[in-house]
Amino acid sequence: MKRVTIQTASKTYDVKIGVEMTNEIVSFIKKTFPQVSKLWIIADKEVFNLHGTAFSEILSESFDVTTYLAPKGEHAKSFAIYEGAITHGLSNHVDRRALVIAFGGGAIGDLAGFVASTYMRGIPFIGVPTTILAHDSAVGGKVAINHPLGKNMVGQFYQPEGVFFDLDYFTTLPGTEVLSGFSEVIKHAFLSDRSFLQELMHSFHSPEKMDKQFLTDCLMKGIRVKGDIVSKDERESNIRAFLNFGHTYGHAVESASGYGSRTHGESVMIGMIFALYLSEQYCELSFNLLEFIKWVTTLGYNLNIPSHITFETLYEGMRHDKKSQYGHPVFVLLKDIGEPLMVKVSVDDLRRADEFIRQL
Repeated sequence: MKRVTIQTASKTYDVKIGVEMTNEIVSFIKKTFPQVSKLWIIADKEVFNLHGTAFSEILSESFDVTTYLAPKGEHAKSFAIYEGAITHGLSNHVDRRALVIAFGGGAIGDLAGFVASTYMRGIPFIGVPTTILAHDSAVGGKVAINHPLGKNMVGQFYQPEGVFFDLDYFTTLPGTEVLSGFSEVIKHAFLSDRSFLQELMHSFHSPEKMDKQFLTDCLMKGIRVKGDIVSKDERESNIRAFLNFGHTYGHAVESASGYGSRTHGESVMIGMIFALYLSEQYCELSFNLLEFIKWVTTLGYNLNIPSHITFETLYEGMRHDKKSQYGHPVFVLLKDIGEPLMVKVSVDDLRRADEFIRQL
């Protein structure tokens, strides 16, 4: 088992990565919450059908357990599903001594963390991520649900008590989800150093062939990158915004496509290429963008933006991004690999970058 300690101003906790982690979770709960009244599992129903029965049965041997099942992916992060979760908790006598367990991908982590942060003014939660993508969202305490006008617009900062990755859950991930997760690993490489990025481009050739040791190393490096930034800026007042590299245009594409129509990671990949193009124009970034595009296309990322999604639509989405200033998009760009900065970009240059993406 591997461990990364996340230190923030409000809380310090461990992220643990290994196999057969359920007994470790039981031991953690018994030690940390000896008076826990109930475990409230909030789970992706598809993931729960695959792995949840065995997981909840082991927990039920030691604790009182209730389970709320939410839809897959971004569909879980709606006001209706949030209200349904709160109703479930109240109907099943979940009290302030209960512990929420987020069991699923990044969207479930966002939903469950937001439920935990608001239920009876806040109860603790732990994350049990079941996707590679969730290595990003499960660390750092940003929890939220979506609004029709923007992704993650209703939320807050609320740190988990611990995060437990069981690599056995990743064996059932389809290739699209592996690619979605690795886009965030690639993002962390862009934000850290060139050698990490080169290692990924040299070693990662297919989402269908995933070595557990390579995956563990990638997760550890990605989590350390994020943990280091979060430790310096828990509430995104300055450098934590760098973690949004690729997300401004990517979120706009994801929203305009309809949540769930394409994966979050694929949308972020498109957004990173958009930001890399702008980085060459604005920051004189020295990087072989065409070689990178060839690599990610070979991996299977779909970079196509349908013609019915216009630049004007995407621009409105970018204007609603949380980094926007006075309604004008602000982008995380790269002066060099590992050297991000915030830049205001003109509408004309955004349009040119959009045209570049559409020609791929």
